Amino acid sequence: MAQDITLFITDREGKTHQVVAPTDMNMNLMEVVRAYELAPEGTIGVCGGMAMCASCQSYVESDHLLPVQSADELAMLAEAFHVKENSRLGCQLFITPDLHGLKVTLAPES
Repeated sequence: MAQDITLFITDREGKTHQVVAPTDMNMNLMEVVRAYELAPEGTIGVCGGMAMCASCQSYVESDHLLPVQSADELAMLAEAFHVKENSRLGCQLFITPDLHGLKVTLAPES
């Protein structure tokens, strides 16, 4: 059964947005940010969600249990700027019911 979840996304200006995201469309966090226009066009998801640019890097601020990072995600974060211990690529975080209430902050533009 399809279910929408609530996410809390802090944009690059520091404003937090409460957004609703569907769990039945195989969307990822980067696509949600783009759909709600929470970052200027052309500044997030530059590579189209292929874990090749880190423009969708986010800091996970809540204690959610997240999927293990893939080798591609780890490799990209190893080359990215502004990386923190809680950095994840939004394109690699798919919207599932387990992410309800997730709090993230978009990393600064490179």
